[in-house]
Amino acid sequence: MTGLADKDLQAKISRRLRYYQDLGIQLFYKDRVAPAEALRAEAAPPAPVVAPTALKKAQPSWMGKAAAAKAAAAAPVREPLPVTPALTLFEAASRIENDTLERIRGDIGDCQRCRLCERRNTIVFGDGHARAELMFIGEGPGHDEDVQGLPFVGRAGKLLTQMIEAMGLARKDVYIANVVKCRPPENRTPEKDEVATCSAFLFRQIDVIRPKVIVCLGGVAAQALLNTNRSVSHFRGEWLEFRGSRLLATYHPAYLLRNPHAKGDVWKDLQKVMAALGLAGKKSRPV
Repeated sequence: MTGLADKDLQAKISRRLRYYQDLGIQLFYKDRVAPAEALRAEAAPPAPVVAPTALKKAQPSWMGKAAAAKAAAAAPVREPLPVTPALTLFEAASRIENDTLERIRGDIGDCQRCRLCERRNTIVFGDGHARAELMFIGEGPGHDEDVQGLPFVGRAGKLLTQMIEAMGLARKDVYIANVVKCRPPENRTPEKDEVATCSAFLFRQIDVIRPKVIVCLGGVAAQALLNTNRSVSHFRGEWLEFRGSRLLATYHPAYLLRNPHAKGDVWKDLQKVMAALGLAGKKSRPV
């Protein structure tokens, strides 16, 4: 029995090692835990905060009259939270020198690593500018995304496009991705093991693009990146830090379709992003 158990364990270890190799991790050490202080020291200090009050402009048309009226009521500007989430061991190990989006897509291949592969039509990798200063991260593909192979192309995607254009940008200027790259059945919330399996590739995308600002759209994206179970309403609109980028979480466009009154809150969040990027019709970084 012991011999069978040993063979079972060896097979599991072999499968896990192949998975890490797919992610680009080649070397393993007995003592790989870096001190929290050293991991934090790798992250660049956050850029100075620019108050969004300087962005006094007409409320965009995508908000609707009711939401615009609510947003017009001046609310005190909260200072950003000085929070720097420590990198996990896996996140630190998954940083790969000279990585590219093409290499990441190749490593994903025809992914069969979790149950989401069973009913998907296509893998939705991501779309946009490979050196974008602004990156949007959502939950996972829906029906339209699963058919077209592109993120945010359904009703929620059209609203996101309007939001991006209201910021003075075009979709081609930003990068858009999801936490999981295959559509969950019936658009259910991704399970924790599915998020854990797929998010490692997302972290590599972030490291390659190196955006100045990441906007998490909805609770699933924020929870995956910040390693928390708190709902997005607990830290919506607060500046955080993730892998050298400034991170801000806000409501998902699909939520806004069901709750138009929340569009004013999201517009305030986007104004903070615009201020942080110095946006006044500014183009994204050149290739």
